[in-house]
Amino acid sequence: MAVLGWARGSLRGATERRSPSRSAAGSMPYPEVVPADLAAIVAVLLAIVGVVGIVVPVLPGSITIVVALLVWAVWGGSAWGWVAFAVGTVAVLAGATASFLLTKRNLEARAVPKWPLRVSLLVGVVANFLLPALGLVIGFLVTLLVCEWLRVRTLREALSTSWLAVRSIGLGMIIELGCALFACTLLAISILTSLVI
Repeated sequence: MAVLGWARGSLRGATERRSPSRSAAGSMPYPEVVPADLAAIVAVLLAIVGVVGIVVPVLPGSITIVVALLVWAVWGGSAWGWVAFAVGTVAVLAGATASFLLTKRNLEARAVPKWPLRVSLLVGVVANFLLPALGLVIGFLVTLLVCEWLRVRTLREALSTSWLAVRSIGLGMIIELGCALFACTLLAISILTSLVI
């Protein structure tokens, strides 16, 4: 019995030494997370997901960056947050619109229908789970070529229309990514000027 009592006392003493002391109210003395700090963390994480989403169409892209800008503007507590939100939103919307219109115009010029692209994207997404990192690209390209070959019936024409589709989508993606990175730069500058300075 005495050994058991000694063990409890030693255990209690060890846990009291390791755990931080409690204040009179009983709360732990951990540093409080300032809402602006939390808003900055959430905004940066959303912006990263948005940028990745532009390149990998499985995740939401441009809209997530706009949400990141809005999170920082509302909870960041800085007028610069609202400036970054306004200018960044215009940039992101301009990039997404330019990407869509450019891709659509180029594909309509060669009379490439939408269904091969949709089927290719769907197969690419499924292939991404089977072969991470490369599955999306390989699945998309191979499926697009096969769909175009079935549609136009000649391999030469299928290669030509597939290359046009890939080039149009890639150029649109680069424009959208550039505008999104500009918006993310505005977000970073706004966060740094608000939290650091």
